[in-house]
Amino acid sequence: MNAPRVLLHTNALDEAMDVVKAAHTDLDVVGCASHTDLSVQIESHRPDVIYGVRFDDGSAFPRDALLAAPGLKWLAVGGSGTDHLGHWDTDRLDVTNTAGIAADMMAQYTLGTLLSFTLDLPRFRELQRAREWDRGAMVESIEDKRVLIVGLGHTGRAVAARCKALGLAVTGVRAQPCATEHVDAVHPTEALLGLIPEADVIVVCVPRLPQTLGLIGPAAFGAMKRSAILIDVSRGGVTDEAALLEALTERRIRGAALDVFATEPLPRDHPLWACNNAIVTPHCSSVSADWSRKSVQHFCDNLARFRSGEPLTNVVDPVRGY
Repeated sequence: MNAPRVLLHTNALDEAMDVVKAAHTDLDVVGCASHTDLSVQIESHRPDVIYGVRFDDGSAFPRDALLAAPGLKWLAVGGSGTDHLGHWDTDRLDVTNTAGIAADMMAQYTLGTLLSFTLDLPRFRELQRAREWDRGAMVESIEDKRVLIVGLGHTGRAVAARCKALGLAVTGVRAQPCATEHVDAVHPTEALLGLIPEADVIVVCVPRLPQTLGLIGPAAFGAMKRSAILIDVSRGGVTDEAALLEALTERRIRGAALDVFATEPLPRDHPLWACNNAIVTPHCSSVSADWSRKSVQHFCDNLARFRSGEPLTNVVDPVRGY
């Protein structure tokens, strides 16, 4: 399509406009930085293509307006997750995501939080505040520890590469097992419970799907070592928060780094805030200063393919969820 009508639905609208207009100078592009105004913009502009980012503006995400947009041929999701869209008619609409652009950042988050536990950084911060010198202090090496990566997509593979570089033994599970670089052994998801008892670190980076909801639940926590560390950068609901909270408060695992939650923002009265063996972050493991620009640039590259009739990259299958 030579000159499709494009609508940008994002809370970083000025930057997105600048990137798209620089890459596609001839296009008719409009923007919308709110959820409530989206239906009006769709009706007036009748876009062929929408680039959309899931953001919080205090109102409900306009899923129905997006999926029912008349004449819409392609919805480009600015992030990796598409669970907020549910199902869509693949005969009428292509949906793509930007899976992979933040994998390196999420892998850095994973290693950073792991090292926070093994180096006991929160305790040293408390000692610093107290101006106390602990002559018997020690730090712990991660070399030769066993990491189990649940999900070997872009993020899981980036985590594996960094873990291998630091001397960890790496095992992975994925829906369709195959030999994977930097992973010593790959198993089907059904083998998860049998692998957990040997893991020192469990990293969760699967998409939110019906089959992954509650995947890290009571049985998984019951199988973990007392010294195990859980790092969850997947989506809210993959880890059973009630089972997690019980494991943390009863000290049945060493700790957890949590970037995703069933309800976001995490309610102020949620007991996870008070767990001193948990690191709680606001779904930011993928959000670096250049994330938004990278996402829009990925869209622009795909838009060039769309205009020339080439296959789009990162097309999502709503049944698989990725």
